[in-house]
This record gives sequence, structure tokens and C-alpha cells, in this order.
Amino acid sequence: MRSSSYASMSPARRSLRAVLVLALTAATAAALPSARAATPSPTPVARTSALAAEPYMGWSSWSMQSSKYPGLNPDGDYSYLTEKNVLKQADALAARLKPFGYEYVNLDAGWWRDQDWKPGFDAYARQKADPQRFPRGMKAVADHVHGKGLKAGIYLPVGLEKEAYGEGGVPIWNAGDCTTADIVHDDLRTTNGWDSAYKLDFSDPCTQKYVDSQARLFADWGYDFLKLDGVGPGSGKNGDQYDNVADVAAWQKAIAATGRPIHLEVSWSLDIGRAADWKKYSHGWRIDTDVECYCNTLVSWENSVDDRWDDAPGWTRHAGPGGWNDLDSLDVGNGDMDGLTKAERQSYATLWAIAKSPLYTGDDLTKLDPYGLSLLTNREVIALNQGSTPPARPVTPSDPQQVWAAKNADGSYTVALFNLADAPAAVTADWAALGFTGKAAVRDLWNRENLGAHKDKVTQALPAHGSRLFTVTPRGAALTTTGHEAEAAGNTLGGNASVADCSACSGGHKVGNLYAGGSLRFDDVHVDKAGTYQVKVAYVSGDPRSVEVSANGKGPTSHRFPSTGDWGTAETVSVPVTLRAGANTITFDSGSGYAPDIDRIDVPKSS
Repeated sequence: MRSSSYASMSPARRSLRAVLVLALTAATAAALPSARAATPSPTPVARTSALAAEPYMGWSSWSMQSSKYPGLNPDGDYSYLTEKNVLKQADALAARLKPFGYEYVNLDAGWWRDQDWKPGFDAYARQKADPQRFPRGMKAVADHVHGKGLKAGIYLPVGLEKEAYGEGGVPIWNAGDCTTADIVHDDLRTTNGWDSAYKLDFSDPCTQKYVDSQARLFADWGYDFLKLDGVGPGSGKNGDQYDNVADVAAWQKAIAATGRPIHLEVSWSLDIGRAADWKKYSHGWRIDTDVECYCNTLVSWENSVDDRWDDAPGWTRHAGPGGWNDLDSLDVGNGDMDGLTKAERQSYATLWAIAKSPLYTGDDLTKLDPYGLSLLTNREVIALNQGSTPPARPVTPSDPQQVWAAKNADGSYTVALFNLADAPAAVTADWAALGFTGKAAVRDLWNRENLGAHKDKVTQALPAHGSRLFTVTPRGAALTTTGHEAEAAGNTLGGNASVADCSACSGGHKVGNLYAGGSLRFDDVHVDKAGTYQVKVAYVSGDPRSVEVSANGKGPTSHRFPSTGDWGTAETVSVPVTLRAGANTITFDSGSGYAPDIDRIDVPKSS
């Protein structure tokens, strides 16, 4: 289940999506409340090599459930989710995508609700399969999926659903005298992204027993994956009422008690300030709003596919074996039904691959077109996503033309070029931005061909919203640079700019308060010859921010720096700066807005 659809499924409810996204953006800059004292802290489950060692791959039902595409939901909104349809997709996954590593078949919201969205519960306040959607029950679905050599996934919203409360008198399974009145707060405060459930009160031991009973049910049915949705803080909601870290911790403990390895994924648009908790208690976490457009296609470029280029960089350092940043469904396989151009489909797939996001598609696997199938089954791109290569992040500012990269263990680089503009443009990856000079061998992963040796850079003409994906293997030497600290006494600060402590920064300091005309000028930058230099800028920024960069008082160029995730983490990007031989000044000016804090710059010794 996703952000725009749960509580009532009405058009008015779905219209709240834009409001929530704006609220989340505003909340990012604010300090968030700390975890409640009552949050349980069980010992984290030991990670195994088989569970979340790499991003998971598979299929999810929600994209087709949520779409208005003709024929997908003929019996009303969200009616696609039925046993018949799920098993059809499982069969297609086994036949077409399983050989490439796709293995999970994940049911999303609605399996316990009828076509009018009325829920069903068993005698212990646990969700019960709707007999019309799933006439043989949920175990039969998992058994069929397992029979295909695949894994089965299921879904729940966080909290006690209001309809399950039963005036507080519903007993909890295997929990003595515990009832639903014991497991929620006396004031019946609501929680989750849609306020559709009562918040669980973990100060009462009955509450953990309720979560245990749900986990036991899913384990007995044979499920291998649980998506816990509506989790906060995040999605525009913060504060104790929407702090569900205790729920996620309880689910981890409950799953461990079943003895069954179950991948726990939490959703949606989670607060990055609590990344340590998501990493501690789960195997994956959604970092953004829904990718679906809730329109007559599965997605659209402008709806939120393109948001990920802004939102993913701050999360990059949190991804790794045992837990991954989830960018949501990858809907690139169905052509017209996807709602994207071919160039957009490739860029979508490229970002998911290099960010090490789980690769789960929401497409109709029985109707994959040849181009979509080629995107989903490119073994070199899948190997990049599933292998030991680290997640990539931008090495240039997040301008319309941008370059993302990651250095691999073998010394090569994963390099992606993106043109996010609405018109064709050339994009260049300079080797200096990667940290070396000279020649490098370039392999095109999507086209599976070697492009030979390129000196100093590679440039590609890209269509609107287009991309290229390369493996770059250096043949030259490491780049040598001269460093300049932002806080150095010889620099000039303007406006509100000031030096601040920064434990993550070089030299332990940075220059901040670059807003409303605040500026930082490096006054003594020497180079031996004139030319355009890729100047590496170390900076700190809790959200994407623009800064005007100029040299020697000439006209500035505005660049938008991606978020570093918080105000205590430093990252780098490289910007082109034209310098003259000898002494130069380089200025970072906020203009009328807010700029990132600057830690230092590193200037190559030759252009």
C-alpha cells in the first residue's frame, strides 16, 4: 500500500499527496524529536548471507493496482489484487525473470479487504484474507509461489487498524487475558501515514504479543517478506504520535522468534534523521514518495520518477549489505502502460541500478515489450546492482546535466551520465572529477560494447531525460591537487558568512551562514597555466542548495549541490572553474537564497 491511497481511496484523499510531499520537504530542515524512552531495544537479528546481502529483486502488485490504465482494474479501484492475477504474475516471473535473479512476488495492500475496501479480521484482530480476492487463503498463494522456486511477500500497515479494535474487547492470540484495549493508548491516538490505525503502546507486554501473533501467522503461511507501510517519522508526519520505531523494533523481534527468515521492508518516505533505526531493525527502507502517478499509466516522469535524482544522494552512505535504500517500483517493462519514453525508461533503470536500490518491477510481466525486457534482463547492469560495487552518488552538482559515479574495488569506476533537461544536451564526465588523469577504457553497459580508450573525459549527446552507463577503467595517473581550507585566515567572508566547527570537515571547521548575499572568497588560488579546472568542493548541506561560483570577479555560474543527508556529513562535487595562470580568486556566493556550507576546495595542479 502506498502513500496516496490507504484510508478511503477517494479522489480527495489521493489529492493529499502533494500536500504531504510539501510538508515533508519543509520538515526535512527542522530538528526532529528523539526516540521515546519506551522504545524497545532488542538485540538486532544477525544478518545472514542469504537475507538482504544484496538488494532484493522481484515483482510488486501495487503499480497495477493503483493505475487507471484501461483494463487493469475493471471491478473498481485497486481491484487488480486477486489470487488469480498474483499467480499469473508469479508464473510469468518464474518463466521470464527468475533466471536473472528476480525472486520475490510481493502482494501489497488490500489482500484482507473486499472490493469496497471493507476489511476482514480473524478472532484475534489479525488481518484475514478476503474470500473473494483470495478464495483459497494466503497460504495457498505462498505455496504456489514457492512451487515456482520463488519467494512470497505480504503487506501490513503499521499500528492496530481501527476496524480491528472491536471496542477494546478482542482477545490477543496466545496472550492470556490481553485484549485490544491493552495494546493501544487509552486516548486512542492514531498513527501511520493515513491515521488509519491506533498507535500501539509498547509499555504493555500485551503489545509485543500482538505483533508476535501477526508474525507467527505470516511465518505459518510461509511468507518470506513483509512490507510494513505508513511508518514514521516521515511522509510529512512527525512527533511521538507518528514515531513507529518501536513498531519496527517489535516486528524485528517477532520475526526472529518465528525462526523463519523474513525480509522486513519499511515504507514510505522515511525520515533520514532516523536512518540508524531503520538500519538497525529492518532490511530496507523507502526513501521517497510513491513512484506511481495514480493516473492512466503506471508512472509519469514528472510525477515523482524524476524526484529521485534529488532525494537519493543524501541516503547513499546508508546503503550496504543487510539494508538498502528503496527507491520504489521499477516500471520500465510495459511500454505505453509505463507512461515513459524509451530514454526515460533507461534513465529510470540506470538510477535504480547504480543507487543499489532493490529491483522490483510493478509491470505486467505477461506483457513485457522487447525493450522493457532488455532493460530488466541486462546481466551487466544487474551485476552492478547486485555485486560488491558501492552505491553511486553525484560527482558533479545536481544541475540538469549531471554525472554520478562510484569507485569499485578493482579500481574501475561506475559512471552514469544523465541529462534531466527537457531538451537534448551533451553531458561530459571528466576524469579529474573521478580523481585521475590521462586515458581510460570505457565500456557501455546498456549496449554491451567497449568504446575504447578516452583521454581526460567522455562526452555523450543525450536526448531529453536520457542517460548512459559506463564502466571506466583508468589507464592514467592519480590526480594531484592543492587544497584550500574554507576557514583559512587569508580568505574573505561576506555578509552573514562565518566560520563554524565541523567534526566531519577537513581541519574541523567550515564556513556557513551563506544566505541572503553571504559569500566566501578563496583569495590565493595559484595555478601554473590558464585553463578550465575541475575544482573539487567539499561541502555540508542537509538539503539540495544552490550556490553561485565565480573566478576573479567574473560572471558567476549557479550550481545546485545535492544533499549530504544531514548537517553533520560532508560530501564532494566537482565544478568547472576557468582560471588564469598565476594567482586567482574563487568565490562561492549564496545570492538571494541559501547555499551549502563550504568545507574546502581542491584545485588540480594542471587543467
